[in-house]
Amino acid sequence: MGLENQAELAKTIIRSRISNPSFIYSVFSQSPDSNYSKLKYIISSSVTEACNNSVLLLGPRGCGKIAVLEIVLEELLKEHPAMISVIKLNGLLHSDNNCALKEIARQLCLEHQLLFSKMASFDDNSQFLLSMLRECGLAHKTIVFVLEEFDLFTQGKQRLLYSLLDAMQSVTSQAVVVGVSCRLDADQLLEKRVRSRFSHRKLLFLPPSGQDLKRLVEHILLLPADSGIPNEYIAAFNSKLLNILADEKFNGIIDTLCYSDSTVSHLSKFLFSAVCHMDLNSDSLSLENFKLALPSIQRQPKLEALKDCSTLELYILVCMKRLEVKELEMCNFSSIMKEYKSIHDTFQTSDYYARNVCLRAFEHLLERSLISFEDNRGQGRSTEFRPVKLLISGHELHQGLKSHSSCPAMLHKLMDREC
Repeated sequence: MGLENQAELAKTIIRSRISNPSFIYSVFSQSPDSNYSKLKYIISSSVTEACNNSVLLLGPRGCGKIAVLEIVLEELLKEHPAMISVIKLNGLLHSDNNCALKEIARQLCLEHQLLFSKMASFDDNSQFLLSMLRECGLAHKTIVFVLEEFDLFTQGKQRLLYSLLDAMQSVTSQAVVVGVSCRLDADQLLEKRVRSRFSHRKLLFLPPSGQDLKRLVEHILLLPADSGIPNEYIAAFNSKLLNILADEKFNGIIDTLCYSDSTVSHLSKFLFSAVCHMDLNSDSLSLENFKLALPSIQRQPKLEALKDCSTLELYILVCMKRLEVKELEMCNFSSIMKEYKSIHDTFQTSDYYARNVCLRAFEHLLERSLISFEDNRGQGRSTEFRPVKLLISGHELHQGLKSHSSCPAMLHKLMDREC
């Protein structure tokens, strides 16, 4: 097998791993304190002990709530193939009570090979749900209701949630309600009658720590011994990869990547892009592959807008940042001009422009959405006196100044002080 074929096979293996959430999150499933272990215990206890449960999976998007749930359900379906039935709803599609109950009835009919009636009313579907819960309970079969975008089901009178949780109060029923939401206060949105029937179990999913991210990268990228690739290539590939992961430059790339988004899904996209940049004539990934992958997945419209800014516009942005750091109650064009004059007087810069020129640059920044007015009040007032705010973070501004081809060195020094 030639080097190019070995490299192609290595790329295929790693990309298949990145595309498989079950493989990615399996690294976190070994700990008994992991959300995977806790969720599996909650659902499996309902199956084996014939009891009812409800739980909320909460956390930011991209942290693996659905992925971990899918892994748990897949494993339990293998362990108890005839004892679990899964019903899935999404708040974006089924937040209407009638629509949701009809979808539950449709999936139950499909699962148990029954005839589904599209003309059934809300009450008919409610009775059908109660009878199915009773029959499944008597047959020792657990129904798992997965409600994605759970917070959207809390809008209105919450008849669906009440019907589900109230039906689960019966001794004969055997069911689990799993709510998934990116809102951490999702349980507080429940009505009193619904909350009283909810078990108040919550699992919080957070972006992985720096140490967990490093463990995850190794888990995904290190080639296994049984991959069908010659052992010499695997040893060389893994050795070079470990050297890259220990490099401070690589750690800097990961820090930059995770500054705005440290979720597993974002990291997976980054690693997939890095693997796609791998040279087939090489026996391993290189640091350059990761460097090329970083800008390819980071949408940075603000930084792109900064590249086209004039020197005067950069001065205005730095002045606004300085005023922001000073925590002035109000920032407008007049206060920016005072700060601009202060910088000029302190450093005796040659970049000093007339007020009307500065006003045009200020309006240009408004048009480019790098700054905006604080609110819509005072639209009749002059632009010079309306309060404004920065729409770009200090970190983005600092990065934009570094990449700008004609940014004065003095602005770099001023931003270094603020950062």
